[in-house]
Amino acid sequence: MARDNINDILAFLILARERNFTRAAAKLHISQSALSHIMRGLEERLGVRLLTRTTRSVSPTEAGERLLQTVGPRIAEIEAEIEAVSELGDRPSGTIRITAIDHVIESVLWPRIAKILPLYPDLRVEMSSEYRMVDVAAERFDIGVRYGDQIEQDIVAVRLTADVPMMIVGSTEYFKTHPVPTSPRDLVRHNCITLRLASSGGIYAWELQDGDRRLDVRVSGQVTFSSAYHMLDAALSGCGLAFLPEDMARPHVRAGRLLSVMEKCCPSFPGLYAYYPSRRHSSRALALVVDAIRYKG
Repeated sequence: MARDNINDILAFLILARERNFTRAAAKLHISQSALSHIMRGLEERLGVRLLTRTTRSVSPTEAGERLLQTVGPRIAEIEAEIEAVSELGDRPSGTIRITAIDHVIESVLWPRIAKILPLYPDLRVEMSSEYRMVDVAAERFDIGVRYGDQIEQDIVAVRLTADVPMMIVGSTEYFKTHPVPTSPRDLVRHNCITLRLASSGGIYAWELQDGDRRLDVRVSGQVTFSSAYHMLDAALSGCGLAFLPEDMARPHVRAGRLLSVMEKCCPSFPGLYAYYPSRRHSSRALALVVDAIRYKG
């Protein structure tokens, strides 16, 4: 196969995974029109349609999906082997791609990773904020970060934090016109700030405790977000009640801006873990980042 075809297939793999010309072109550092031209040329040379295009998205055809599933892993293996060779040098190098929710990036990952970057100038870290469970191998991430109960049993995982307490909070302004809830059943009478799950598209049901029972409480309210930070901002503005990690909400409770309610009903979630696929060759850069972010408590 001509060398140009290899470069164009690499571009196709990125586009097929991103399913968006704008994001794929940005990753390739080319224009959208240039990427579209590359895809048309590749389809003409292969004699088969690889992509179904609409005004809003792009998705692989059956032939494109086959190329993605068969050629993609082989390209990834070649890249891993090249990276393994580069690891034989004196200094850890390469790019480590991490997926996590925005709050975890800010409060856990960044403070720890920032400490090692000046020590290893050839190390690069790319962090992507995602509110869905990501298949790190399929989407070419090196590390994913999620709560322990969300991680499959057969994947490599390293603990990053102790268990994470949750809180239900509302602003003092909100409670001037609303009664303080004392049990899960009271929440149906409150304006709750909800989270839409990126994985399913549904609204997250608050996982609460009622004595010895665990309850999934389906709350509702006027506003829905896809980010915990936006939920916190809405709670601070008096919009309603939010269900948030304690480390996000506690500083505002101490300052008197928020009131914590139903504390006996709020569980602790299993701690955060970094998960990643096992590799035939262990990357020094990956090992360095994992050691930097692991739980030392």
